[in-house]
Amino acid sequence: MNQNLNLWVIPLLPLVGAAINGFFGRRFKNAVVSTVALLFTAASFVWALRAVWMAWPGSGISLPYIESHGTWITAGTFSAPFGFYLDQLSMVMVLVVTGVGFLIHLYSVGYMAHEGGYYRFFSYLNLFMFFMLTLVLANNYLLMFVGWEGVGLASYLLIGFYFLRDSAADAGKKAFIVNRIGDFGFLIGMFLIIKQFGTLNYDGVFGKIAGGHYSPELGWGVFTIIGLCLLFGACGKSAQVPLYVWLPDAMEGPTPVSALIHAATMVTAGVYMLARSHAIFNLAPHALEVVAVIGCVTAIFAATMGMAQTDIKRVLAYSTVSQLGYMVLACGVAAYAAGIFHLMTHAFFKALLFLGAGSVIHAIGGEQDMRRMGGLRKKIPVTFWVMTVATFAIAGFPPLAGFFSKDEILGATFTSPHGGHLLWAIGVITAGLTSFYMFRLWFMTFFGEYKPGVVDVGEEAHAAAAPAHAAHTAASPSHGHADDHAHGHGGVHESPWVMLLPLVILAIQSFTGGWVGVPKFMGGHNQMSAFLSPVLESPGNVGAERLAAGENGTLPEKEAEQEREEWLLATTSVVAAALGLFFAWLLYYKRRDLPDRITAKMHGIYTIVLHKYYIDEGYGAIIVKPLLALSTVVFWRGVDQGIIDGLVNGAGSASKGIGGELRRMQSGNIRSYAAWVAVGGAAVIAFMVWLGVSK
Repeated sequence: MNQNLNLWVIPLLPLVGAAINGFFGRRFKNAVVSTVALLFTAASFVWALRAVWMAWPGSGISLPYIESHGTWITAGTFSAPFGFYLDQLSMVMVLVVTGVGFLIHLYSVGYMAHEGGYYRFFSYLNLFMFFMLTLVLANNYLLMFVGWEGVGLASYLLIGFYFLRDSAADAGKKAFIVNRIGDFGFLIGMFLIIKQFGTLNYDGVFGKIAGGHYSPELGWGVFTIIGLCLLFGACGKSAQVPLYVWLPDAMEGPTPVSALIHAATMVTAGVYMLARSHAIFNLAPHALEVVAVIGCVTAIFAATMGMAQTDIKRVLAYSTVSQLGYMVLACGVAAYAAGIFHLMTHAFFKALLFLGAGSVIHAIGGEQDMRRMGGLRKKIPVTFWVMTVATFAIAGFPPLAGFFSKDEILGATFTSPHGGHLLWAIGVITAGLTSFYMFRLWFMTFFGEYKPGVVDVGEEAHAAAAPAHAAHTAASPSHGHADDHAHGHGGVHESPWVMLLPLVILAIQSFTGGWVGVPKFMGGHNQMSAFLSPVLESPGNVGAERLAAGENGTLPEKEAEQEREEWLLATTSVVAAALGLFFAWLLYYKRRDLPDRITAKMHGIYTIVLHKYYIDEGYGAIIVKPLLALSTVVFWRGVDQGIIDGLVNGAGSASKGIGGELRRMQSGNIRSYAAWVAVGGAAVIAFMVWLGVSK
């Protein structure tokens, strides 16, 4: 069966929408702008569904399906085609990007209705979709890198959408620069892949690895270096330690931007790249160890910072960093399918959390400080219930989506030869912290009494410890509705249904999305792992999967023992989530005076965590300020002004001086000219006489 899926149509449609709104949107009414943006995004989603349906395993089209549309770059023996690649992994990614992306576009119609630059916002959103789809559908690393850089550009434009506000402009620049640092590692990794394999095409690289056309590594070698370079690129895009610092500041962008770029799509690009490169990492166990450690450290590090934040979007930002750490941890223990599974479920519940937070912000006039919220569950009931689903999902309570994907990661970490009990224990602790800070957000926002413009007495120590943060939160809301929906203009109100409908759909997905990955010991078949296994099957998890399936003559008692272990691991993660819920209930619902007492006793530690361990300040002192001093004192004043400008200006001054002297000689006086002729003649005669005497 030979059918052309025309995969190029999927990214092209959002690009057309971006071009129409970008070039002509200023003349359109908002309804026309939103229609164009939604139409082309929905068409891209429909075309993606068509392609996945036609290429579904067993349909007659062999996977991976590769479309080539000519040679793009040729240099000597190296060539890179312009083509697209569809397999089980890219199927998951393209449906997540287009499906969740469309829902966020729909939500934005209501959220951005009263904003300036409406056409510009939707043009940027569509442009981002084009680059992200190029990234996940590319058939080689070089075309992936084009999408990789493109989403960085679109992110810069969207984060800095409120460009008249310095904090937003600075956040956009910070995201752009930090991502460029990671991109340098990705580039070096690609150069090494070319050196090792002579190509950047997926089929060429992975085919040579499958065929054994490489020299096995006994220790540290070229595959390890390639893996570490790719990991460094992923750290920038997926906000891992040490390059995570851009993502919390990116909350300066509109809330739909936070949901689209920093929850569901862009930040998962690094995880996708790691999973796509699994064949390389499987040859580099030392690189896998580093990946696992980076993911584990990021997960718990970001979780501790999220516990102290009072800005509702920043809590979710650090939660995103922490959950990305889980995904990277999964890749590090060679459980790539589990990482992609969590990527998918996270897209559902984290997009829902961000959009739900946007609905809260919209309802109370642009306020983002949770200390000025409370008691909203009866005022905005739909938002409350969808946020409740998302909160229980991310905390890891069964049978919601987050439980199954997170439990699979923790189970793989415990049993994988690339993992270990220490990494598993840190992962469980992180699960408890995640539950705590998410239910802290839930109780502070929806329970208690509504207190507009008033900081909770029980949280006054927080404000005293971070006056600058409190002032920033109150003075620069990310949403521009502060005056239109102020508390004195009709009070708190539920969002329009154009915003609520995407929330309801995402809530359903957050509840049921994990059911495709129910493990065998719970009576399921883990269809997600089975679906991805032709692409992501690896030595690190094949044995575990076969053992669970009872293959190779596994003894029944061994199966029973493993099943008991899996039940114990799953129960442990649920208990950790329950403890997080209990302490959040105790501190932020039952005994609201306790946070004040605890922070007073642990003022030093609390201040360090509240200020995010002073990492940004450290980067500023160690890296940013020296670079600014070097560029200002040495390169600008020393080299540019002192040497380059000095030479240019000196040459001009010398020419001007010589010209001035010559100008004085041209006096127009005949007697002066005659005198100069006489002097010249005398000089010539004297020179000739000197020559004669010297001979």
